[in-house]
Amino acid sequence: MEHVEQEPFAEELAEALVGVQRLIRRRLRAGLTVPRLRGAEVELLRLVATRPGIGVSEAAKELHLAGNSVSTLVNQLVKEGYLVRETDPADRRAARLLLTDAAAARLNAWQQRRAALVGRHLARLGETDREALRAALPALRELAVTLHEEAEES
Repeated sequence: MEHVEQEPFAEELAEALVGVQRLIRRRLRAGLTVPRLRGAEVELLRLVATRPGIGVSEAAKELHLAGNSVSTLVNQLVKEGYLVRETDPADRRAARLLLTDAAAARLNAWQQRRAALVGRHLARLGETDREALRAALPALRELAVTLHEEAEES
């Protein structure tokens, strides 16, 4: 019975999260002065930023994408000057991925613009709503962990 009662909440939460993310992306894209990166490209850059030297196959596993898809993304991002592919000294057949300064600057600028955008809109909310959102952060992070773990299992 509890499962049936939670379905509307689960759908409302999913819709709210998707809606907020979609609006943030649209607003941030509107101010871009460089060609837009696709979602998978940004995900790969963010992964390399947090794990410099990650290999292509490990990145594919982490992003839950096919190895050839990530290889295509890497080739495109190398061509655009956002990634450097180095030979792994431990295994000459493998490549390690590193961000370029241009990619790091672009990610940093995007994060700053995103924080400013969300911050402006948080300031428009009442204190009660801001506190409710702040209180929900640990639960949202845990939800992300369980979603990630389920993806790892499948």
